[in-house]
Amino acid sequence: MEFFSELLEILANPQFWVAVLRIATPLILGTLGVLLCERAGVLNLGIEGIMVASAFAGWLAVYSGLPLWGGVAVAAGVGAALGLLHAFLTVGLALSQHVSGLGLTMLSTAMSYYAYRVLFPKVNTPPTIEPFKEMDWMGLPILSDQTPLTLLALLLVPLIGYFLYRMPAGLAVRMVGENPHAAESQGISVAATRTCAIVAGSALMGVAGSFLTLAAFNAFFFNMVNGRGWICVALVVFASWRPGKALLGALLFAFFDALQLRLQQSGTAVLPYQVYLMLPYILSIIALIIVARKAAYPQALMKPYIQGER
Repeated sequence: MEFFSELLEILANPQFWVAVLRIATPLILGTLGVLLCERAGVLNLGIEGIMVASAFAGWLAVYSGLPLWGGVAVAAGVGAALGLLHAFLTVGLALSQHVSGLGLTMLSTAMSYYAYRVLFPKVNTPPTIEPFKEMDWMGLPILSDQTPLTLLALLLVPLIGYFLYRMPAGLAVRMVGENPHAAESQGISVAATRTCAIVAGSALMGVAGSFLTLAAFNAFFFNMVNGRGWICVALVVFASWRPGKALLGALLFAFFDALQLRLQQSGTAVLPYQVYLMLPYILSIIALIIVARKAAYPQALMKPYIQGER
């Protein structure tokens, strides 16, 4: 009984919901990035490495003197550049999307950690920066305690939804992800469309990484991404490749994650802390299994396309 009263107290605390939205922010951005890539028919498993490299690059840019939004732009640029490399390998050379993505993750992560060690060889405590401030001026519950990057993530959900379902360019993206041969017959360049979608999606992954160093924390440290990229890949399936459901999925996972943190901190925790750490992943897997069985994935997803071939 004491456990349930503690649970109700947690859910009634506005700061709990502030934490949920804060935890969800990089997941929203990353999931939207993966969604754009996959809507065009390309799986991007490089997201984990892209987030690491972008988090480092954005933080280093601000540490070197650029403003915070300049750091976000640098992070987005690094993500876009890595996305262009992935597009060259998977679209230009028609190589395996799985191998290219995993290779990109290992390359980006290793290069970021190496660069950090080269630039800060004798530093035991990561150097800090002044991160984004909370938007107190908004005067809105929960949202006022967030940073501008959270507001950006929330605004991008309807914008990308409008782009995909209301704009000709979005229709082209979905068309090359469903039937590239039909798209080609309509004069749409499959290679160019897929490349643009991958670059744009990877830039969003870069912004997701920058949130960790420029808003959630004020420094870069190893393993800070901590599997969030892989969660984003799963959330796209949960969302059935729809931006609105992607937002819901990110909030759902963030809810479980914030809940397990509060339960660990409460005095009524009766289970080993490892159980609470597993809680968001277990519940997310269950939700994924329930929803994914009815998910309609893009028909050309993970299928290389060579112009003129049938």
